[in-house]
Amino acid sequence: MRQPLQWTLGDATPAATLRDQGFVLLGRARLLQLAGVDAPSFAAMARWWDNLPPDPHLRDGGNYRSRRHASLRLDPHNGAIAEQVHRPHWQPLDYNALHGGFERHFAAIESAALAEPALPAIISSLARLFAECAGRAVPFVEVHQFRIDTAEGIGRPTPEGAHRDGVDFVAVILIQRSDVRGGETRVFEAEGPAGLRFTMSEPGAALLLDDARVIHETTPLQPDVGAGHRDTLVLTFRADGFLDPP
Repeated sequence: MRQPLQWTLGDATPAATLRDQGFVLLGRARLLQLAGVDAPSFAAMARWWDNLPPDPHLRDGGNYRSRRHASLRLDPHNGAIAEQVHRPHWQPLDYNALHGGFERHFAAIESAALAEPALPAIISSLARLFAECAGRAVPFVEVHQFRIDTAEGIGRPTPEGAHRDGVDFVAVILIQRSDVRGGETRVFEAEGPAGLRFTMSEPGAALLLDDARVIHETTPLQPDVGAGHRDTLVLTFRADGFLDPP
């Protein structure tokens, strides 16, 4: 009998859990241990979310999302950043009915942010973990900095709804959240009825997904005390090149 989805927090063997159930949720301490990063180094990354330009491609008429983007090719042997590739972000309509089917050009992630010690350490450690799960290197990485704010009311982390990203693996890492309500994360089997709902509230919490096996979404944010925001680092990994138009 197929095992139902399980929510695992702070698992001692995240690669095994990811293989077994298609996703794993790590607490901050487990992520930092995995990456070899201390808490002050992780906290230092947050300042790079204060200078994100507005997303110019939102098709729902909103003005609640700011972001930057980078495409990286990693050394397949050790996961170190080997090259930054300047290219637009693209997804097929099959995976993103709202924003798919056209090339989206975003402001580049600042060089100093990519040089922040914690960021490449996290990317490299997750590349090694995902390679262990896949049985081969996954060296093509897209890096997304997101800020969803509630200055004008409702902010939508996933305006496209429940979705897959068209990649091999996804990591969603909470950088910080302030003065917002909502933002419940939902993970469902792509080919089944099982699903779970939870709220990522601890900076450093990391949701790791096998993109072929699960779909995910995050519910809208509402202001709590005045305007607030939710900052995330989203990393997508592919083995066979970047996701580009055919």
